Amino acid sequence: MMLWFSNVWTLAAKELRSLLMDRVLVALILFAFSVAVLLVAQGVKAEVANATVGIIDGDRSELSLRLRDAFRPPYFKTPRDIARADVAPAMDAGRIIFVIEIPPRFQADLIAGRSPEVQVLVDATAMTQAGLGAAYIQQIVADEALEFLHARGLLAAAPVGVVSHIRFNPNATSSWYTSVMLIVIDVTVLAIILVGAAVIREREHGTIEHLLVMPVRASEIAFAKILANGLVIFVAAFGSLILVVHGLLGVPLAGSLWLFAGAMTLYLFAVTALGVFMATLASSMPQFGMLSVPVYAIAYLLSGAATPIESMPPDLQVVARVLPTTQFVTLSQAILYRGAGIAAVWPQILAITVWGSLFVGLALQRFRAMLARQG
Repeated sequence: MMLWFSNVWTLAAKELRSLLMDRVLVALILFAFSVAVLLVAQGVKAEVANATVGIIDGDRSELSLRLRDAFRPPYFKTPRDIARADVAPAMDAGRIIFVIEIPPRFQADLIAGRSPEVQVLVDATAMTQAGLGAAYIQQIVADEALEFLHARGLLAAAPVGVVSHIRFNPNATSSWYTSVMLIVIDVTVLAIILVGAAVIREREHGTIEHLLVMPVRASEIAFAKILANGLVIFVAAFGSLILVVHGLLGVPLAGSLWLFAGAMTLYLFAVTALGVFMATLASSMPQFGMLSVPVYAIAYLLSGAATPIESMPPDLQVVARVLPTTQFVTLSQAILYRGAGIAAVWPQILAITVWGSLFVGLALQRFRAMLARQG
């Protein structure tokens, strides 16, 4: 057993030196866990930001002016007047997303107890902005109308008052979510690619024959590749979480980083083993690339990082919930967002361990067969 560990350590050191000498690959890893995280977190926003608003004000009253002033940056740009005839051309050209039409006698009808209607036209092709922005506008109109009536003593008290408090991410800033989830997805993608590319590179360059004449086992070669490549991804991902996400973006990390690090180690063990298995199925680097794309695309789309699992069809939810990527996303959100402890995430850790054992068994079986053919 000591000889086995010694051989794995020696081969892993060789693998690590080979990887670090590949400047292009190192640059890709650094870019993925630093610049890419910053660009996506700051550039891809799910919340409404700087949305264009046009107003058709048929009332010109105090209340209509209050409504106009209620649309402020950073959510909305300063509203501008627009003629009804110009609405369709402006929306077709993408110059405006929302148009608010305030009817004549809007303030007078509200004071008289009637139910005037404000029409909101939405360019729904701007999907995220349109859906959230319409809800924002509805809330703004309702709040301004209530405050107007309160100020004039026409409404003693609202029947129900709702006050929302968001525990994590109180301002609902999307970068807090996207930055962490991007690291989680990068761990999956790069772990598969790195270890798979390492196996195929050895085979294409003929250096795997050198290993075959050495007194080492297939399991030692496979585990060395898993250890070396997993270590590089772990250091890059954990460093990105501390320096980029927490340091530069200011995202608070609620839970135990040690618990997250341990869970990520188990997950890396699973996905690097999957990468070795996939590399044994492909005969060349292009084949491996074509095989990898659908694997991590499906894993990402079903993981819950892009869309909630609850919004998927019921049968698909059953499949999605057992995938290792889904388990790691759920675990990461629980620890880093909600401060969960081991008592809350042990089912996900157990599931990842089971998947890792399965992938290692498949990878070793295929890797031994591949080496036998090479020999």
